[in-house]
Order: sequence, then C-alpha cells, then structure tokens
Amino acid sequence: MFLCLRKEIWTKKLRNRFKMSQKGKVVVNALVTGGSASGGPPIGPAVGPTGINIKDVVDEINEQTMVFKGLTVPVRIECDPETKQFKIFIETPSTASLLLKEAGVEKGSSECSENKIGNLALEQIIQVVEAKKNKFLDKDFKTALKTILGTALSVGLTIEGEDPREIQKRIDNGVYDDKIQGEL
Repeated sequence: MFLCLRKEIWTKKLRNRFKMSQKGKVVVNALVTGGSASGGPPIGPAVGPTGINIKDVVDEINEQTMVFKGLTVPVRIECDPETKQFKIFIETPSTASLLLKEAGVEKGSSECSENKIGNLALEQIIQVVEAKKNKFLDKDFKTALKTILGTALSVGLTIEGEDPREIQKRIDNGVYDDKIQGEL
C-alpha cells in the first residue's frame, strides 16, 4: 500500500515536471539560475531519458540566459526523442526580480511602506517595462509603466526619491508624456 501510494505521488510529480505533447515531444518546464544552469535536477533527469545530449541543452540555456545572470529564469525545453532535436524557450524573470537587480539589492523590504531599500530613476523603470513588454495584457505603455511602479512600491523602492504613487499621479497628469509614449 505504502509503495503504491509513493509511486502515485512520484508519478504526479514527474507528470508536472515534463509532459508528452501530441507529436511525441517531451516538454520540460524548469526554473534555472540565469547563466549557470547545470546538468543536475531539474534539467538532467527530465532530458536524459530522451537521449538528447544534456551538455548541449545546458550550454544553450546558459548562452540564452546570460543576460539574466543571477536571476531565476523560467525555461521551457521541447525535446524530440526521435530526431534528438530540442528547442529552448526563455521566459522573462519576475518583475520584482528585475527591479531588485536594477536597484542592486537582493531582497525586497518586508515593511515596504516604512523601510525603503533603494531608489531608481524613471529610465530604469522604463527599461524593466521594455524587458517585460511581451507579458503585459495592456498594450498601452503608460498602463504598463504604472503596473511596474506598483511592483516597485510593493518591494520597497522609491522612484527619483519619491513614492511610486506620486509618479503614477504625474503620469496620469501628463508630466512625463515626453518620455512615455505609444504602445508596447
């Protein structure tokens, strides 16, 4: 009974880790540290049974995630066991991770309304919007910028020495229209 239950739990974990697609491809979803993925878990055990060279997969992931060095990056690997080919799809890290990297800190504030951990320029916030532009449901640049400012508030950052809510009000009033324009 116990062995059967453990096997069932293990099977569910494996099913969540990688899936067979309709065409016989294996899809592996993993979180890796940008620029320093290894052949160990979660990539090695999932890709190994397909017969694809794990080192080639890891080298390709490290090459593509080098721009996110040190951040946790979601990665999707599609493996075709028959042809031994693979495709790697890199997602962007979380907005909070990108903001913390811009601020040069490792952890956000636990009391964001009282303890501020850093200050960013509006140009740095715009860079984060550019990095995340494919993930926004809104296609308006102002709305996306205000969303990022809300995240900056929640991790304890100030923008140009002020509360992000003040910057959001100025955006609504058109103060930064020369810097912010168009759609994503």
